[in-house]
Amino acid sequence: MVVKTHLKRTVRILLLGDGGVGKTSLILSLVSEEFPENVPSKAEEITIPADVTPEQVPTNIVDFSSAEQSDMELNEQIRRASVVCIVYAVDDDDSIDRISSYWMPLIRQNYPDSQCPVVLVGNKIDLVEYSTIDGIYEIMEEFSEIETCIECSAKTLKNISEMFYYAQKAVLHPTSPIYSVERADLTDACKRALIRIFKICDIDCDGLLNDIELNNFQSRCFNAPLQPQVLDDVKAVLRKNLEDGVAQNSVTLKGFLYLHTLFIQRGRNETTWTVLRKFGYNDNLNMSKEYLYPSIKVPSGCTTELSHRGQQFLTHIFERYDKDRDKALSPSEYEELFSTCPSPAWPPDVSAMVQTNEKGWITYQGYMCQWALMTLVDLPRTFEYLAYMGYNIYENETQVSAVTVTREKKLDLAKKQSSRNVYQCHVIGPTGSGKSTFCKSFIRNSIDSKNLLLDQSGSPNCTVNTVQVYGQEKIMLLRDINVRNVSDPLLPHEVQCDVACLVYDINNPKSFEYLARIYIKYFADSKIPVLVVACKDDLEEVRQEYLLQPASFCEKYKILPPQRFSVKGHFRKDVFIKLATMAAFPRFQAAWILFYKRSPLRRMVHMLLLRPQPTEWLYEICRNFREFGVISHDPTVWWKAGLSLAAVTAVGLIVAKVLHTSDKVR
Repeated sequence: MVVKTHLKRTVRILLLGDGGVGKTSLILSLVSEEFPENVPSKAEEITIPADVTPEQVPTNIVDFSSAEQSDMELNEQIRRASVVCIVYAVDDDDSIDRISSYWMPLIRQNYPDSQCPVVLVGNKIDLVEYSTIDGIYEIMEEFSEIETCIECSAKTLKNISEMFYYAQKAVLHPTSPIYSVERADLTDACKRALIRIFKICDIDCDGLLNDIELNNFQSRCFNAPLQPQVLDDVKAVLRKNLEDGVAQNSVTLKGFLYLHTLFIQRGRNETTWTVLRKFGYNDNLNMSKEYLYPSIKVPSGCTTELSHRGQQFLTHIFERYDKDRDKALSPSEYEELFSTCPSPAWPPDVSAMVQTNEKGWITYQGYMCQWALMTLVDLPRTFEYLAYMGYNIYENETQVSAVTVTREKKLDLAKKQSSRNVYQCHVIGPTGSGKSTFCKSFIRNSIDSKNLLLDQSGSPNCTVNTVQVYGQEKIMLLRDINVRNVSDPLLPHEVQCDVACLVYDINNPKSFEYLARIYIKYFADSKIPVLVVACKDDLEEVRQEYLLQPASFCEKYKILPPQRFSVKGHFRKDVFIKLATMAAFPRFQAAWILFYKRSPLRRMVHMLLLRPQPTEWLYEICRNFREFGVISHDPTVWWKAGLSLAAVTAVGLIVAKVLHTSDKVR
């Protein structure tokens, strides 16, 4: 059963009961602090400001009179109420009987799918010498939505303010979601929530809360540490009432749950609710959407990545659960890491997507790459699981601080350099071209056909790993685009990426034709960098049945020559560095010249990108530009190039002279 929740923390208290039980007198006595001699049939709605209520919440008190209002109005008032106080006269047994025979069924009728908290109020206690509480307990056991009962007197003002305080508490700190009166124990939902909270606070993962962890918990929830004497008193209570509530001078999980049971039994629901709400729970003991999914604006063309704080937190979580310190998560460690979540964040075949050790366990690198992947393609899920793991508690901020929004891609293209750290590469090719094996080789040092796990749902496979680009670590996602049929068009989300990898089989004469058509149709006029990969290089190369052979095709469309690739033996992974470099420097082909290992220009470009210095290789620049066809053999072009280089040299000499002069002045 769902408990009625109120997003606006305004409490609306409705007083119901038979005529003559004293509903109106209770309201007027509260307001005037004296018993009214002349009582109207119905009191006007009263608003009590937040600053004069114990819970600091504005409260509306509503009276009902069957003499002035209809049944339709009665039902409407019940549905609008935050809490209902059913008033009975302690000296009138009929008014007590009507609680279970009429009033409670009527309230339930208006809340078929939820519960409205109810407080039973026995008025006119000044007229009798006995208590009705024992008899009322039977009614409370029958109706779980009854939070509490209290006896009072409008005439003597006994327990009047307490009555309305309990009504407020029934809304703000309800009992039924967290405690079962029938079982005299915490509800299962409350236990699950508190167990999660215990695990988050158990920093050293030893199943105990030591003094430091208890103080951290206390400070986060109540903004004040526990005094040493209070800590000792808490442990003394546990030792006295629970055999295994304390171990190694620390509080056990069983002891932690017992303390909250004790709070509730002593009427201190607000203590447990403060803890629950601090850790993101709403009145139904579900994680609130506001807590799980904080608002963030991601403009079109931008992406999301983990920030430094987000990476630090996730590293801390990994180290907490990597108990054997082998930089990998065993199945039990993996399960324990996600034990504060409803289920693991990633699919069962996650080990086929990231780097693993020889046992198939996810390594730290694979773990961080998978988080980067999820943050890139499914940010709400990243936010959700960061909340489950306690990011909001440790960092004392929302999950928004765990991510960073990159600049728009059009700015990257304009600057010919990307500021991003995570890139998407779409691997496209005909069936049998070797693209799936190519993707798997990104995360494996050797490939076994048995390890090629394909996605059973038919959606594209993903592999993600780190790549070094000019000394900087980048993360690249390879998405294996599932080609349904050679004649089928690609969908927009299958085309849009940071770099495209077009794969063909050099041993299949019909393989390149599909790839060429894909390039002409989708990439020839786009700004997406493209690299052609000739797979199965260990096999004999055959002539492709297409108008142009692959090398000629690449030359015609001014794209890099085909990069040969084979997974036989210990294959080379430089092709992945090339793809990441193209993504990091879109449309800046000078950076791509590093792909040519034999080129002396590699050193020059590397130095310019990492440590800009006055160029020393002007001659080699000219020679290599000519080698790569960047400058033609036309003499007029050479004259223009020579003049340009002379101008650059002159400017460089002037700058050097100015710098030298300034040094002398100093």
